[in-house]
Parts: sequence; structure tokens; C-alpha cells
Amino acid sequence: MLLSGGMDSCVTATIAASGYSVAALHSNYGQRTADRELQAFHEIADSLGIEDRLVIDQRYMAAIGGSALTDQSISVPDFEPEQADDSDSIPVTYVPFRNAHFLAAAVSWAEVIGASRVFIGAVEQDSSGYPDCRPEYYSAFQRVTEVGTRPETDIRIETPLIGMSKAEIVRQGVEFGAPLERSWSCYQDGSTACGRCDSCALRLRAFEAAGVQDPAPYALESDPGPDQNRADVVSLHGTD
Repeated sequence: MLLSGGMDSCVTATIAASGYSVAALHSNYGQRTADRELQAFHEIADSLGIEDRLVIDQRYMAAIGGSALTDQSISVPDFEPEQADDSDSIPVTYVPFRNAHFLAAAVSWAEVIGASRVFIGAVEQDSSGYPDCRPEYYSAFQRVTEVGTRPETDIRIETPLIGMSKAEIVRQGVEFGAPLERSWSCYQDGSTACGRCDSCALRLRAFEAAGVQDPAPYALESDPGPDQNRADVVSLHGTD
């Protein structure tokens, strides 16, 4: 299970743990929220009783750069509703070809430990337009896995959330008892989520649409401040 610590991977891990003995893999790729995501990874794994864990160093992705998540000189933008509706726009938070790096490491470890599945919480809808979240991407990587491993190896790439909306993922998480309160979705580093970035906005909208209270703490709950551009995101969390 590729377990980043985010909401999607938390729900996917819970689904996987309902039918399989799970080994959890987490990557430090030089992201802004590396420490907070690692905390979420261990807390989710603890909640699900996952004992077999591996944390790997892929910080070369930060050296490559090209993303606001790995390059401190590129600002993480606030959520803009009009950009969210532009399916052809790929945001600066996209880490070039990131999921291929994650999947390559996961398939390698799966082959070593004899795992039959690699689960990843990829979502095509409501995923900020990232090109490595599409079903055809995983179909192609499945073929690479089949060609690039031992003849007797049989590893399947599993993307149980790929066709769901974020609201459906929240409902699925509630149904399976996922420890959503342990997950971390924010693109900023801190003790509370910013409530302004794309990832926070997607999460807030998802919980609102699902009719479920988001258990994550948000900095804007206590002090929305004078910036009127924050109002759209704040109102999604029930703040006037």
C-alpha cells in the first residue's frame, strides 16, 4: 500500500486492510509537508494495525524540482474556483511524473516480499488535473510491471478509488471506518491545515457534499481574517 497519509490513501489503505495483509510504503520526496505526512502515515498504519512499514528516501525529486510542493521558491497558490473548472490546466503543485517513481518503488518491494497487489489512492475526478491520476496511466504501468518483473511474478496495480468523486471517497471512508481524522491533505506545512490550497479546498468540498463533518483542524476556522478571497473556502467548512 502506497500510503502518503492523505485522505485518498487513508481510505484506500482501509479498503486494502479489509481483505489483505498489508505492508505500507511511504516516500519522503522532499515535499513541504514531509514531516507532517510521515506522522499521518504512522498514525493511519497504527489505526489499521499495519506493522510492516517501509519509509524510503526519494528526495531526488526535490532536486529535479518543477513543483511548488518540492521547490520552496514556487509559492503554493490559494484555491481559485474558476481554475478548478479548467480541466486543461495543470497546477504548479503537480510533481512531474511523481506516481511513476512511487509505483516503481512499490513494485520493487512487492516483488521482494512476495506481495500480489500494489494499492494506490489515485483519483481521476477532483484530482487537480494531474496527468498521472488517469486510468490509462495505471493500465500502462500495469503492462510495465508485467514486462519488467520475473516471469513467475504476478503483481496487480489496484486503484479502487480511481473513478470516484471526492464526496464518494468520503462516504466510502466512513463506510469502511477509515481513520480520516489521522489523514493530512494540506499542501502547507503546519500543525493545522491552511484551508486555502487546492488540496484543502477539494477536501472541504468533498466533506460538505458528503454531508460529513471534516475532523481535520483548519487554521481559518478560528481566524478567517480580512482577505475576502478566502471566503469561498471558509464557507465550505461552515464558517460565515
